[in-house]
Amino acid sequence: MPANVGAVKVNNVSSSAVFNIGDVFSINPVSSAKTYTGGGSFNTGNGTRVQISNSYNYVYDKDIIDQETK
Repeated sequence: MPANVGAVKVNNVSSSAVFNIGDVFSINPVSSAKTYTGGGSFNTGNGTRVQISNSYNYVYDKDIIDQETK
């Protein structure tokens, strides 16, 4: 069934956003990122204890591109 849409005002659409008006079957936004962090960087919670004597981040990537994003 067709959608009847009235006036629409768009102030901003970010680079990773999806904007749709009307009928749609599927919307599949795609993005990718590579993050380098040290040991214990993404720990969350109450009373978390992390003891790391030495933490090294090796950021050398010989093939440069990991996987193509379509």
